[in-house]
Amino acid sequence: MEERKELLGTEERAVGAIRERLLAMQDLEYRDFQRRLMPTVAPERVIGVRSPQLRLLARELFGSREAEGFLRALPHRYYEEDNLHAFLLEPIRSYDCALAEVERLLPYVDNWATCDSMRPRAFGRNLPKLREEARRWLGCGHIYTVRFGIGMLMRFYLDDAFEPEYLAWVAAVESGEYYIRMMAAWYFATALAKQWDAVIPYLEQRRLDPWVHNKTVQKAVESFRITAEQKAYLRALKIR
Repeated sequence: MEERKELLGTEERAVGAIRERLLAMQDLEYRDFQRRLMPTVAPERVIGVRSPQLRLLARELFGSREAEGFLRALPHRYYEEDNLHAFLLEPIRSYDCALAEVERLLPYVDNWATCDSMRPRAFGRNLPKLREEARRWLGCGHIYTVRFGIGMLMRFYLDDAFEPEYLAWVAAVESGEYYIRMMAAWYFATALAKQWDAVIPYLEQRRLDPWVHNKTVQKAVESFRITAEQKAYLRALKIR
C-alpha cells in the first residue's frame, strides 16, 4: 500500500511539473484556432501549445523519471498532454515496449490530431509484426483505434511492403464515423499515387462506400502526385 501511494505521488508530481510548463507555453490565439479544428475535444481541454514546442519538450523529457511518471498517469486532463504522450513514444527503441505503450494510450484518444501524432519509429523496423496488429486495430470498436490502424497501413505498407490484400482490409471497414471514413479516403487516395494499378479497380468497380469513393477521388485530384491524365479519369469515376 505504501509503495502504491509513493508511485501515485511520483506520477502526480511529474504531471504537475509538466502541466505547469505546458501552461507557461500557452498561446490563446492558437488555442482558439485549435478548438475549431477539433470539435470532438471539449474546449476546456485545449491549452494552446504548438506541436514544435511539444516535440522539443518530449525530446528534453524522454528517458527521465519525470517522463516515466507522466506516461503512467492516464487519462490526461489536457489535449496537449495526450499529444506530448504520443511524442514521447516516438524514440522508444523496443518494438514490444512501443506497442504496449501505444495500446495503453489508444483507448483515451478522442481526436484525429492525437491519433495521427502516434508514430513510434520502432514500428517501421518490425513490419511483419505490425501488419497483424494493424489488421486487429481495424476490427476494434473504438473510432480512433480503427483510424490509427488505417494510418499505419498508409504509412508503412504502400511502398516496398505493399500487398494488394491490405486494400481489401481497409475497404472492408464498415463505419459511419466521419474520422474513420476520412482516413479510409486518405488511405486510398495515397494508395492511388503509389499503387495505381492495384487501387483503380476499387473505384472502377465501385467497391468502396460511396462517400469514401467520392472523397478518395476528391483527395486524389487535389494531390500533386497524381498526373493530369489520371485526374481526368478519376473525375469521370465520381459517383453522381
